Amino acid sequence: MGKKRSGAKPRLGRTERVLRGTIRGVIGWTWWIGLRLGVLGAIVLAAGVAYYVNRLPPLDEMLDGRDRGSVTLLDADDTVFAWRGQQLGLLRAEDASPYLVDAIVATEDKRFYSHFGVDIRGTLRALVVNARAGTTVQGGSSITQQVAKLLFFDNSRTLERKIKEVPAAIALDWKFSKDDILSIYLNRAYLGAGATGFEAAAQRYFGKSAREVGPAEAAMLAGLLRAPSRFAPTHDLNAAQERANVIVGLMEDQGYLSKAQATEARKHPARLSHAAAARAGGEYADWIMQSGPDFLTRRTTEDIEVLTTFDPRIQAAAEAALRSVFENKVRNGSNAQAAIVVMSPDGAVRAMVGGRDLGGSDGQFNRATQALRQTGSLFKTFVYAAALQAGDSPYDTVLDAPLTIDVPGSGPWSPKNYTRDYKGEMTLADAYAHSINTATIRLAEETGRARVRAMARDLGVDSPIAEGPALALGTSEATLLEMTGAYAGILNKGVRATPYGIRELRLKSDHARLMGADSGTPTRVMDERSAGEMVWMMRRVVEEGTGARARLGDRPAAGKTGTTQAARDAWFIGFTRDYVTGVWMGYDNNTPLKGVSGGGLPTEIWRETMLRVEDGLPVRPLPEVEPRAPSAVASLPSPSEVVENVGETVQSVVRNVLGGLFGSN
Repeated sequence: MGKKRSGAKPRLGRTERVLRGTIRGVIGWTWWIGLRLGVLGAIVLAAGVAYYVNRLPPLDEMLDGRDRGSVTLLDADDTVFAWRGQQLGLLRAEDASPYLVDAIVATEDKRFYSHFGVDIRGTLRALVVNARAGTTVQGGSSITQQVAKLLFFDNSRTLERKIKEVPAAIALDWKFSKDDILSIYLNRAYLGAGATGFEAAAQRYFGKSAREVGPAEAAMLAGLLRAPSRFAPTHDLNAAQERANVIVGLMEDQGYLSKAQATEARKHPARLSHAAAARAGGEYADWIMQSGPDFLTRRTTEDIEVLTTFDPRIQAAAEAALRSVFENKVRNGSNAQAAIVVMSPDGAVRAMVGGRDLGGSDGQFNRATQALRQTGSLFKTFVYAAALQAGDSPYDTVLDAPLTIDVPGSGPWSPKNYTRDYKGEMTLADAYAHSINTATIRLAEETGRARVRAMARDLGVDSPIAEGPALALGTSEATLLEMTGAYAGILNKGVRATPYGIRELRLKSDHARLMGADSGTPTRVMDERSAGEMVWMMRRVVEEGTGARARLGDRPAAGKTGTTQAARDAWFIGFTRDYVTGVWMGYDNNTPLKGVSGGGLPTEIWRETMLRVEDGLPVRPLPEVEPRAPSAVASLPSPSEVVENVGETVQSVVRNVLGGLFGSN
């Protein structure tokens, strides 16, 4: 047997040869399959990109992605005080503040200008971080992918959607410039508080254009992209500022801000504009949105401006008055609620406080417009107004004595006075000033319940009114807005004053007028003399009756207190020559108030409100008519006065009776 040649390779064993062959085969097949899968993937990706390229509309159509329009509310001086709907102000990237563009890029996609629509490094980093955490804690989407999501997909976080984002993002990057893509993002991103887009958000939070924001404001706006509701400065300013500081750090690290600029931004963080900080008129704005035409408010597809009757000075006065009384005259921790409405004599609503913020979940409930509460003695005004309109005089007398009325289906009813005593014969003026129950019920029965109901209806109470004799004591329910509007009609010399808040609706783009306030033909409910006598009687309530705490010094004031059974509701509605103000107080769950009546805390809230509202205004007399003295009533009028008075009386009686029977005005 010959020797092996030196340097010859050793012969492999059979097992080793099979193993190596298998490995080569697997690698070969893997390469073959991988190459074809890669080619197939590239084809699918190219097809996907082509699909989305063809689906992409022109740039101008993609800038505005809202399904509804915006509503901007302006006060009586045409100054913006609130926003509703989906706000948008179109903005191009090249026009935006450079600080804003830098803040967005630093926060969301620092390689935005260098990648092809998908940031591979960012995506891989996010995958690793999320895998370690076992959940999604970091997003790897580029700005372009986020734009693709806004254009084509919903907010679901599924693998399928993430895969589809890739060709859509590449299509965007293929068809549009980086500035175009950023412009879409600037206009479509939701940034909290009803603001869609950075221009709307800058106006909403800072009262300035996104073209003008500085580093601190830009950082706060960019910080909203992570969690717009949580970081909205109107929701939590401290959280928004802390988030902005993080963004300032990113901008400094990436060279967008110098150390001095970053220090300045941290030292002077962004703050809300006056309107956003005050959040004034929120309940008023909600009422406007509910009372305006649906297609131009809640469901508008246009950007609308609503010119209102809102007065921020009066709103601040009402809020300060309520706060002052509860801080100084109500025990700490009280959950009692209160509401305030201030309007002009013609019904123009100037301010509205829908309740106290107790930190619960009831902040959206407006007690001024939504709460139906028993009106109590407040309703007595309609009894006396109906009597005067029917021809009675404030100097006529009525009996204050025990009384029993047989109510069909209920049996005998014997109402009592609050004081449990009786004064015998007394004038209507005195019975009203001291809110005497039995005298008021007798007067209502003599005048006729139909006339009383008709008077309440004609003055503006639209809620259901009771049928039985107890209606005179305010067993019916109504809202504070309704009752305040009804009292305004008396100050308005007997002409109905329907509450309104909209002066005009117009397009935001060119101010084209869409709708104005429909005042219609004035509806006279009471003749001017009867209304004037009613004002005179109401002034006596303040000067010598149950509303004594409402006195405003040398400024004439008139009004009426109201307290319901068991003191579950306490009211005061009164007026000067300039404004009518209504106040309600009670508990949402109908718990009785302790030691509170209409002549107490509600009247003090009214007084504190009116002192602030009337501050600086000239003292003006009320439009009252002093009734003829009893001796003068007996003097004979002239024939022409007889004809005129008979005509007015017949007309008013017919109108009130028909109104009571058919519910007509």
